[in-house]
Amino acid sequence: MSPTLQHKIAVVIPCYRVKNHIKNVVAAIPDYVERIYCIDDACPDGSGDFIRSEIKDPRLTLLTHDTNQGVGGAMITGYKQALNDGAQIIVKIDGDGQMNPALIESFVRPIVIGARDYTKGNRFYKVEDVRAMPGARLLGNAVLSFMTKLSSGYWNLFDPNNGYTAIHANVLREMPLEKISKRYFFESDFLFRLNTLRASVQDIPMSAVYGNEESNLVISKIFFPFLAGHFRNLFKRIFYNYFLRDFNIASLELILALAFLPFGIIFGLSHWHHSSVMGIEASPGTVMFSALPIILGVQFLLSFLQYDIESVPRASLHPRLRA
Repeated sequence: MSPTLQHKIAVVIPCYRVKNHIKNVVAAIPDYVERIYCIDDACPDGSGDFIRSEIKDPRLTLLTHDTNQGVGGAMITGYKQALNDGAQIIVKIDGDGQMNPALIESFVRPIVIGARDYTKGNRFYKVEDVRAMPGARLLGNAVLSFMTKLSSGYWNLFDPNNGYTAIHANVLREMPLEKISKRYFFESDFLFRLNTLRASVQDIPMSAVYGNEESNLVISKIFFPFLAGHFRNLFKRIFYNYFLRDFNIASLELILALAFLPFGIIFGLSHWHHSSVMGIEASPGTVMFSALPIILGVQFLLSFLQYDIESVPRASLHPRLRA
C-alpha cells in the first residue's frame, strides 16, 4: 500500500466566484482523499447553493460564512474543521480549476515520509510554463516572491504566493491561526508564521492552467498593504530570530551594518553639501572617512544576508511534535 493511502488526507477549497469550475475540481480529487471541505465565503454568485445541489460527493462538507472573510478566513475555517475531524495532512487547492488535483500525492509525499512539514507549488520550474504565463502576472509574482523571501526567511522558495499547499496537522496545530492575515496576504503571512516555528518547507513543481477564469485580485489595491505587511514581518522575524531567541555573529553583523551605513551616508552627504556651498573640494581624508563606513556597512549587511540564507529551516518539525 502506498504510504500516502495510510494517512488521513483532507482537501480544503476556498470558494468565491468559482461556480463554473468547482464541480470539475471536486470530481478530479483522487479517491485516497478522505474529506473535502468547500468554504462558501459569502459568495455573491451562490457557490454554496450550487455545491449543495449539484455536487453529491460523499466526502464533501460545505462550510459557509455569513460575511466575506477573504481566502485566509476561508482557509482558517477549513483548517479548523479538518483538524477537528482528525485529518493528518491538509491540502489547499483553489476552486478556479488552475490547480490539478492529480498532483496532490506529489505535495503530500514529502510530508508523509517525514522530510518536510509544508509543501507549496512552484509554477516557475518549467521554462515552457513560464512562457505560457501572462506577462503582468509573471512580473507581479516575481516582485511579490522576492518580498516574501525577505519577510518569511524561506530563501529556497520561488513562487511563494502560490496557493497550492499541503501541511502536516501537527504543525498546523502549532500555528496561531487567529493572528494570520485573512485576506490575500494569507499565503505570505502563513510562511512567516511557519518560519517562527522553524518548519521545513519545500517547493513542488507544477503547471498552472489559465483559462477564462477571472482573478479577484487587483494589484493596485493590494500592493501597498502587501508592502506594509512584508516590512512588518521582516522586522518581526529578524527580532525573533536574531535578538529575542538568539544572539549570534549575524546579530552583531546586522548591528554594525545599521551603525556604519547611516553614519557613512549622513557624514558624506553633509560634507558634500558643505563643500558645494563653500565652493571647495573635500579633502581625501574626508572622502575616505565617509566611504569607509559605507563599505564596511555593506560588507556586514551582505554577511548577515548570507547567514540568513544559510539558516533556512531544513529539519522536519512534525515528527517531533505530539498529535
